[in-house]
Amino acid sequence: MSEQTSSLHRTIRKEAAVFAALLFCGLVLLPILVWFVGKVVFGAYGGEGFAEFYGTLSGKIRSFDLAAWFLVLSPWLGWQVVRLTLLGWRAAGKM
Repeated sequence: MSEQTSSLHRTIRKEAAVFAALLFCGLVLLPILVWFVGKVVFGAYGGEGFAEFYGTLSGKIRSFDLAAWFLVLSPWLGWQVVRLTLLGWRAAGKM
């Protein structure tokens, strides 16, 4: 295996690990935070607590609701925005 191929494999593994970690955050941690902040700010959720909230969100994810997918993927999308912003700043600094 050449050095270039090995480097590509390392990059793919690293990006897959980052995606998996941020997907975990979007599927597990972010819904907990959304439910908790909603409960504190707006009061009790109309259903039976977090379990029903997560069940509703899970159903929307499975039915490919774009807003639910945006919520789940938002940690990864935010990370990509930060990376692109830093790339732009570095490129502007070289001019």
